[in-house]
Amino acid sequence: MPNITFTSPIMKKDKTIYAVAGNTATILALAKEHSIPIPFECGDGDCASCLIEVTHLDSKPAMAMTLTEKEKARLKELQMITAEEIEAAEVSDVPPKFRLACQFIPRDEDVMVHFTGTPGGSV
Repeated sequence: MPNITFTSPIMKKDKTIYAVAGNTATILALAKEHSIPIPFECGDGDCASCLIEVTHLDSKPAMAMTLTEKEKARLKELQMITAEEIEAAEVSDVPPKFRLACQFIPRDEDVMVHFTGTPGGSV
């Protein structure tokens, strides 16, 4: 069961939730379910308003989750991911630092999710 800790300057304190391993809910869906104010507009990877920074907290190796084509395109537009980071995620299972909350599905690992509170805000 992974622990997902949300942190943001717009929150009074960090909030950790326990996500069920194997659940296919995105970070955005988990945030909405637990009243965590990650900004978003489309919820489908088109706008990049739900930009987050993900830090892996486990001592075991981090696991990348497949980047969707929309997510790759938006992160490239924002200059938040490089071609090398995309290749590392796809070939070597090395997760990128920045993701879109509406596209990122946590795996069985503890992560910290940082967001600014500004749609598409640089974290």
